[in-house]
Amino acid sequence: MSLGGLAWLIVAIAILLLLGSISLLVYRITRPLKNVLVDVDIIAREADELLANANALIDDVNGKVGTLDPAVQAVADLGVSVSDLNSATKNLTGKARSKNMAKGATAFSTVNGLRKGRKSSQKLK
Repeated sequence: MSLGGLAWLIVAIAILLLLGSISLLVYRITRPLKNVLVDVDIIAREADELLANANALIDDVNGKVGTLDPAVQAVADLGVSVSDLNSATKNLTGKARSKNMAKGATAFSTVNGLRKGRKSSQKLK
């Protein structure tokens, strides 16, 4: 074997060793990636099931809220009616007080006038 043939043999062996080490590296990298892919697939399936359950729960809640809407509206209407009744009562009470105050003021001024008249008549005597 000549010197050139020996050099080619050394280069070929080096390339084979390099390719072998690269393939071993790729194998060691892809083996954990396969496990990761399996785990991701399992997680994706569980997430799909969880989303399906959440959607069913939301549909159930929406149905029950739809059932409660008329009752909530009735309570709101009752609150508005009570508020209107309170306002009307305050207005009526305010009017009654102002009328009684006017009557009281008139009665007070009448009594005051009589007292003044009595005092002036007593001074004259």
